[in-house]
Amino acid sequence: MWPQTCEYEVNNLFSDIELCRYFCSDLKPNYLFMKKLISLCFALYLLLPGAEAQKEWVRPKALGVSFFLNDFITPARIRSTSLSQVLSDKKFAKMREMSPGLALNYFKGISNHVDFAANLGGSFIRYPMPNKVFSNDRFLLEASATVNLKMTTEKYWVQPYIILGVGGHKYTKYYGAFMPLGLGMKVNFWDDVHLFLTSTYRVPVTTETANYHLQHSIGFAGALKKKEPKVIPPPPPPPPPPSDRDKDGIIDDEDKCPDVFGLARYQGCPIPDRDKDGINDEEDKCPDVPGLARYQGCPIPDTDGDGINDEEDKCPTVPGVARYQGCPIPDTDGDGVNDEEDKCITIPGPASNFGCPVIPEEIIKRVQFAAKNILFVTGSAKLQSKSFKGLNDVAKIMKENPDMKLAIDGHTDNVGSDAMNQKLSDNRSASVMNYLVSKGVDAGRITAQGHGETMPIATNNTAAGRQQNRRVELTLSYYTKEVKQ
Repeated sequence: MWPQTCEYEVNNLFSDIELCRYFCSDLKPNYLFMKKLISLCFALYLLLPGAEAQKEWVRPKALGVSFFLNDFITPARIRSTSLSQVLSDKKFAKMREMSPGLALNYFKGISNHVDFAANLGGSFIRYPMPNKVFSNDRFLLEASATVNLKMTTEKYWVQPYIILGVGGHKYTKYYGAFMPLGLGMKVNFWDDVHLFLTSTYRVPVTTETANYHLQHSIGFAGALKKKEPKVIPPPPPPPPPPSDRDKDGIIDDEDKCPDVFGLARYQGCPIPDRDKDGINDEEDKCPDVPGLARYQGCPIPDTDGDGINDEEDKCPTVPGVARYQGCPIPDTDGDGVNDEEDKCITIPGPASNFGCPVIPEEIIKRVQFAAKNILFVTGSAKLQSKSFKGLNDVAKIMKENPDMKLAIDGHTDNVGSDAMNQKLSDNRSASVMNYLVSKGVDAGRITAQGHGETMPIATNNTAAGRQQNRRVELTLSYYTKEVKQ
């Protein structure tokens, strides 16, 4: 943020420009340029180092008087030829060709590298206005406001500076505006009086009522207010000895735990224990998680990340479940289906068949053929001889596949009472089982059950339907247990 003094001076400068706009109709095209120029001057001020520091080197307010010479001839020669030509031919205006004048000067320090200056000068001159010729000398009144960008501070004896600003003049009834650009030098003779030298090139802004010219000046200025000598205060009384209540070598003013013995690296507090596990953070490898001393302040590890710590985990490197003490669910037959999902725990089989082997289609067809040809004497559970061939083949299959199980399910039609049909179906399924056992099949591998008339597969309203319902179903499997689906 610009200092308030800077804003005050900038506002004054813009007020002068607005006045010039009122009197000079051709000023408007250059007004925005002048405004940008002033903004640039103060932007440079903000970029200078130490603009807000070393306030003792800011220039005090000063008032001065100066003698100046206006040179219109040298700029005219430069513009008509070139600067190099004027330099080589030494075609500079002589002092007698310049117009003398006097000026009042006001200076005010803004920062240690920036000064504000206001100048009001007058001279009698035949002003070379671009579109007007005057026959005799008239009074020229000039006013300008500049920003002086100093290359050194007030503590140096000699202070060169760059001049940037705006100005205006009145000559007879004509008003004009210009921009003074140049160099200056301030020489400090005493604390309150100094010499200043300036040389500015005045660029016209209102090209019809102003002309290019140089102005060289020399003058003296004195401070409006003398510097007051610094009063050196008496030395303060010695401070009381610092207190250290907990005797840890850290004074109470710097001790964040003044009543608890601590260490300097913790600002007088003990070594912290963030997780409150009784192991200080310097010895705790897990300072934010409560742990045990035997694990250097960390919790009991869980190497396999199964939620069961290694001290309780019988398989600490393999993820498992708590009911198996941290070990995986076992897979007794090693078929990739764990025992909790495997219907055949000791017999390998694919997961698609619940871990049991898949029964070949050819065997299934042989068993189904045998089941269709199981016939009984009417109204009894006695097998007809036509049934033996198929059942003998089933017995052969069972003996060749000792891991297979066989389920025998007997069914009747609805002729007769429910109780009679239930008993008949029980007896018929038992009769088939007994036959297979007689052929050397282990009874423990067979289950026999009757269902009576409760599970028909066809209508009981026709003879053909009732014949289909009177049946014995044979189902092979490897299942050793039921698994929840």
